[in-house]
Amino acid sequence: EKAVNLKKDLAEMQEWMTQAEEEYLEKDFEYKSPEELENAVEEMKRAKEDVLQKEVRVKILKDNIKMLAAKVPSSGQDLATELNVVLENYQLLCNRIRGKCHTLEEVWSCWIELLQYLDLETAWLNNLEERVQMTESVPDKLDAVNDALESLESVLRHPADNRTQIRELGQTLIDGGILDDIISEKLEAFNARYEELSHLAVSQQIALEQQLQTMRETDHILQVLQENLAELDRQLTSYLTERVDAFQMPQEAQ
Repeated sequence: EKAVNLKKDLAEMQEWMTQAEEEYLEKDFEYKSPEELENAVEEMKRAKEDVLQKEVRVKILKDNIKMLAAKVPSSGQDLATELNVVLENYQLLCNRIRGKCHTLEEVWSCWIELLQYLDLETAWLNNLEERVQMTESVPDKLDAVNDALESLESVLRHPADNRTQIRELGQTLIDGGILDDIISEKLEAFNARYEELSHLAVSQQIALEQQLQTMRETDHILQVLQENLAELDRQLTSYLTERVDAFQMPQEAQ
């Protein structure tokens, strides 16, 4: 009777493993929304816990069959053979479910990381847009234009590492067919805004550089002219002081 019961337990265990494999490993999943992906991750976590909890039952079966084999070798041998098959299938099921759970957790982590990088770069784009708008109404003064140019250049020196991460993470998920529509839409919008603002910022940078150069050249010319006028004023003052006749002066003094 004990052998019959153990045989029945082995059969039930095998049936449960077959159902678990069909439910968790053989279904075709399509992750078209973050909610679907998150639900799949949670489901696989529960599946992993469920499978691992059966480890106690498997151990009890193994111990009982060993005890029976020690007492009744003829009955125990057949059960031991069936047990080995069940143990192999159970270990395989555990490994596959662990693997799938780990993969889905990695995919979810990849998605969250992508969103974080997009948030960081979107904040930078907002800052860049604000700086560009500020430079469009700079007072026509040398210091003001120089400060505006330095401020814009400091934002433009933003490293490209985050954008590289966004491209690689997005492509990894898209290649896996995971959230591909959503990610493609997000990346397209981000890249379009990045290209537009970058082009606008560089154009504004060039305009400020040209404006600054013109102002410096004009400032230099005015300084030279002012120095020449000051020298001329000094000479005229000396001529007047010495009561020199106008016709005795150099032509430019006359």
